[in-house]
Amino acid sequence: MENVDDLDTIVLNDTDTDRETDGDETAEMNNIPEFRCEICGEAFSSEDEVFSHEKIHKKKKRFRCDICGKSFHRNYDLENHKRSHTGEKPFHCEICEKSFVSNRDLITHVRVHTGERPFHCEICEKSFASNSVLTRHKRIHSGEKPFQCEVCGKSFVYINDLTVHKRTHTGEKPYHCEICGKSFVNNSNLTTHRSIHTGVTPYRCEICGKYFVKSSNLTRHKRIHSGEKPYHCDICEKSFSDKSSLAFHERQHSGEKPYRCEICSKSFSEKSRLTVHERLHTGIKPYHCQICEKYFVSNIGLKKHLRIHTGVKPFHCDICGKSFTQNSSLHIHKRSHTGEKPYHCEICGTWFVSSSDLTRHIRIHTGEKPFHCEICGKSFTQSSSVVIHKRSHTGQKTLLS
Repeated sequence: MENVDDLDTIVLNDTDTDRETDGDETAEMNNIPEFRCEICGEAFSSEDEVFSHEKIHKKKKRFRCDICGKSFHRNYDLENHKRSHTGEKPFHCEICEKSFVSNRDLITHVRVHTGERPFHCEICEKSFASNSVLTRHKRIHSGEKPFQCEVCGKSFVYINDLTVHKRTHTGEKPYHCEICGKSFVNNSNLTTHRSIHTGVTPYRCEICGKYFVKSSNLTRHKRIHSGEKPYHCDICEKSFSDKSSLAFHERQHSGEKPYRCEICSKSFSEKSRLTVHERLHTGIKPYHCQICEKYFVSNIGLKKHLRIHTGVKPFHCDICGKSFTQNSSLHIHKRSHTGEKPYHCEICGTWFVSSSDLTRHIRIHTGEKPFHCEICGKSFTQSSSVVIHKRSHTGQKTLLS
């Protein structure tokens, strides 16, 4: 999903919000009193201008895109919109040569170079390059979610979020990679994907030198250095550096798992976890170790594996000093100090330190033996038992500890 939650995103894609930016920009820059449209919130310098503008809301959207069917009040907006289909970007930044579909997008972008952020939130004093982004930001404080899905009733802070969400119902993926043909639900994901082919990562962190595909990714990354966590859970008051992490955390309270596997019906609280899970069905393992050529379904799995080769154990027990390659292993280890055994067998009442220990134990009751020797077909309750058994075929001696 596109990162519209990133409030520092400068380039706007919706031409309706461009007009919003232009109106407020004029008032702010010339210190003229603002008069706002009660319907959309757009700002003007006089009541007459507001009156003329409000007629737009009452009029039928006469200008219709013959490609996707979307309608607009003004032909100017339709022409800007059509460029999203043709890819035309006639407005160019003289500083970095980046191109845009509209002049107002260019004006907003130039503020990336100048550092100008003339629109300020009166609640938290955060500043923004455009009024439309400020308007969306204010909904964080108000809790307003004005955009609702007609299919499932889910509400969203941003209209772009709703547009992308609707595609989960329709299955539409309108953004296509011209190199490999892969399709995506939003342009942001396509942009990220293209970097696989091009290798282009134009956004650089001035602190650590790391490069990123998108400016929004760089913005989130910088919070690692600054420690900023602007997103807060209303239930437990825990804070997060990005909105997607907050959304995932909130599902821990609600138990919501909106992402469902169409093959086995298993549900997940994060889209990325569903994506990794689906690879178990397809057999796709896109991440591979260049040292031993082993393949993995996720980048996290590859990173954990690489520590076998490097010997890096970054997670340390603050009680006994023992180190581990994975944070989860450290958590389980700490229970040996605390005596905690949170996993409980409902059949015999035995308690266990880890869920994997409980899973193996339950097989004693069920008789399940899911691990098989491909040489002789013998089955076992644990994968480690298969490894030991195979040595009887190879003649390799088992080392006793």
